[in-house]
Amino acid sequence: MTAMDINELIAGLESDFKEITSLLEKCERQRLRDVLTQEQKKIEKELAQKRQQKLQQAKKDSGDKTDTTLKGYTVKINNYGWDQSDKFVKIYITLKGVHTIPAENVEANFTERGFNVLVKDLDGKSHQMTVNNLLYPIIVAESSKKIKTDMVLIMCKKKSTKKWDCLTQVEKQSKEKDKPNLDANADPSEGLMSVLKKIYTDGDDEMKRTIKKAWVESQEKKAKADDFGF
Repeated sequence: MTAMDINELIAGLESDFKEITSLLEKCERQRLRDVLTQEQKKIEKELAQKRQQKLQQAKKDSGDKTDTTLKGYTVKINNYGWDQSDKFVKIYITLKGVHTIPAENVEANFTERGFNVLVKDLDGKSHQMTVNNLLYPIIVAESSKKIKTDMVLIMCKKKSTKKWDCLTQVEKQSKEKDKPNLDANADPSEGLMSVLKKIYTDGDDEMKRTIKKAWVESQEKKAKADDFGF
């Protein structure tokens, strides 16, 4: 697969992720939210795989012969915090002694909706943090990393000065999940129905049963006999 093919796949997946996230924000029925959330996770997983594939392809195409073997094992970075200014979202990753290793051992790659940080050979192991679903898009070319004492600072350049309530879309959805359903009998948007039909068509038997059950229950509540096309 060429770099162009991978870029097209990533662009398509990012568009799908953005659309399904938008629909999740509008959807109020819990069962339908669960179906959409499941599909969103599948897209997010595939998107992460394609981005990793793109990085590997870029290294191969550049003819980079440096030693890319990670020493020891790799652990997930969990110790971090974040804040923001009008121009940047700043992620503070705490790693004791990170300033003592060669600067080239600290890698940071950015996409419009995410970043990947890899710190190699620190205390006999590598450390990695991957975020694929930032709340809003960032400017890749103007985003960067800085190495400070016992810390890696990730600077994500905002595309707008809009204030971020959360770091990622998943965090936002988690907060909104507990909001009360103000109108349980409201009809879903036409766009939501279109997505559900596509998920139903492409889904396995279990997915189809879940969607059927959610639809039947919603119709019973509304006391209507509309046919969803199943």
